[in-house]
Amino acid sequence: MSAAGEGRARDLTGYGASPPEIRWPGGAGLAVNFVLNVEEGSEYSVGDGDGRSEGALTEVRASRVPEGHRDLAAESMYEYGARVGFWRLHRLFTGRGVPLTVFASAQALERCPDIAAAIAATDWDLCAHGWRWVEHYLIDPATEERHIAEAHKSLLRTVGRAPRGWYCRYSASEATRSLVQAHGGFDYDSDAYNDDLPYWTEGVHGPHLVIPYSMVTNDAKFLSGDVFSARDYADFLIDTFDVLLDEARDVPRMMSIGLHARVIGHPGRIAGLMRFMDHIAEKPGVWMCRRAEIADHWRAQMPPLGASS
Repeated sequence: MSAAGEGRARDLTGYGASPPEIRWPGGAGLAVNFVLNVEEGSEYSVGDGDGRSEGALTEVRASRVPEGHRDLAAESMYEYGARVGFWRLHRLFTGRGVPLTVFASAQALERCPDIAAAIAATDWDLCAHGWRWVEHYLIDPATEERHIAEAHKSLLRTVGRAPRGWYCRYSASEATRSLVQAHGGFDYDSDAYNDDLPYWTEGVHGPHLVIPYSMVTNDAKFLSGDVFSARDYADFLIDTFDVLLDEARDVPRMMSIGLHARVIGHPGRIAGLMRFMDHIAEKPGVWMCRRAEIADHWRAQMPPLGASS
């Protein structure tokens, strides 16, 4: 593989038994970051020339419509996220004053200008989630490079501020990280699931910050069948939070909660998110934050080896 592939060598050691001995702002031990994935309108679509409708993260396990035909039911399920779910979440987060990071697929905001304007009116930070919600490991590096550049340019145009981070749909390609670094407009990527803390990696363009994400504490669990009820979802998040907070008395920890407007945005599910938010509100030792704030704090407190502090 090229040098891009070499930049993704596996690291099975990480911090091991010796995590960094630092604190988050205010002396907190646990950083909690809510992430809203905005993808509706950028998914696979016959109308966009993809030859099929999107089949992932809908209310059915597999499309019942033959490939090549529009799956109007799936399209409608995605539309719910933009038409209703986003606004339910917007009211919840703005009403409670809870920080939020938006993983934004750029085309989704191009097609939903009211949502782009609502995000622009908040202090939510942006992490680019592709120009379209497509798998980067299926496209060639030249196309991927264009998608990364277009996502950055598009989000700056629609929201009025640039994305600070990058996150692929599910998995990066071996070229993604070096292409994100080469672009120069991103402070970090979240294309990793391998730690409870940020870390530096050495890429072909120098040190690069990674802020891991999580599929474990993600509302996609509703559609995989791992949880069904809002209470099950809340209990799982609460148990995760409680264990991390206990550990965070000794070592720093980070918790990412991934959300989708077409999933958690339904009333029978958002009730679980509300229970979780009630549980963690005003807990001592917790820093509720945006992802860009995590990047800024880590860069200041844990600069890459050889960098001046």
